[in-house]
Amino acid sequence: MFLNKLLNPFVLDSQTSTEKFIDESGQLHWNVLRDNLLHWITTTGVRIVIGLIILFVMIKVTNRFAKSVKNRMTKRGCDKTFTSVTFQVLSIGFKIVWVLLFLGFIGVETASIGSIVASIGVAVGLAVQGSLANFAGGIVILVTRPFKVGDYIQAQGQEGTVEDIRAFYTHLNTVDNKVVLLPNGSLSSGVIVNVNTKPVRRLDQTWSIAYTADYNKAVKVITEVINKCDLVLKDRDIFVRMNAHADSAIEIRTKIWVKTSDYWTTNFYMLEQVYAALNKAGIEIPYNKMDLYIKENHVETEEVKHEVTKKVINSDQEAKL
Repeated sequence: MFLNKLLNPFVLDSQTSTEKFIDESGQLHWNVLRDNLLHWITTTGVRIVIGLIILFVMIKVTNRFAKSVKNRMTKRGCDKTFTSVTFQVLSIGFKIVWVLLFLGFIGVETASIGSIVASIGVAVGLAVQGSLANFAGGIVILVTRPFKVGDYIQAQGQEGTVEDIRAFYTHLNTVDNKVVLLPNGSLSSGVIVNVNTKPVRRLDQTWSIAYTADYNKAVKVITEVINKCDLVLKDRDIFVRMNAHADSAIEIRTKIWVKTSDYWTTNFYMLEQVYAALNKAGIEIPYNKMDLYIKENHVETEEVKHEVTKKVINSDQEAKL
């Protein structure tokens, strides 16, 4: 009976082909099996082959169409994030439509498939709440646009250049060429520092000089280094003032404005040139150290105390005698 149920699906039209492959005695009717198999091949089999060919062609057309839209958007200077999301929606969305049409073409009830998919979707949704939160976060990022592809951001304890924004994760390329995947759910609800939003940034640095050094001379030296740097924006205020009286140094704070693209270049330039200029000017740059003072008279005092104690003991012994 099980084999009969297994082979009877080849009987596609129950009104015209009512014979069974296996009778009640268990004997297999090869003629009936052959006739029904040929009938299945010439009807449903042909439809499946035609459907697969059409599906293959439509997938190829969809890929070319999605790529052409992406190329046109890129040539017109559209935002990289919007271009990437549009490409993925067109590519995946149309492919899902073609698969559903293919299933309907070969005779599969798409309505029942839809109900099954909906039921599975509820179960999967409860199991992958985090992934759904990431998907919703991806939509929030796409709508609010806190950053775009190519921006340098700091978020979730990571920082790097945004390489790609996908449905569930945002890809960061770090300065040491690592790829970090940030979940869109936590990313969209957390703090994001976008370094590239403004064209100009302020570079704050602190310099230390010894208490015995000439403060005014140090300020003059540092200011000269700043004025010699072509990357510093001279139309903005330049701040060079005393910042604090530290434990072993006087701290001088500098605040200068540079283009965002020149930030790190200027940072390293200032570190190198200020250090060289302070050394050349004979201004001491302090570092953590400990000065140990030894009092020589301390030893002499101990020796005196020892001699006094010795004399007192001798006097007590003589008195006893």
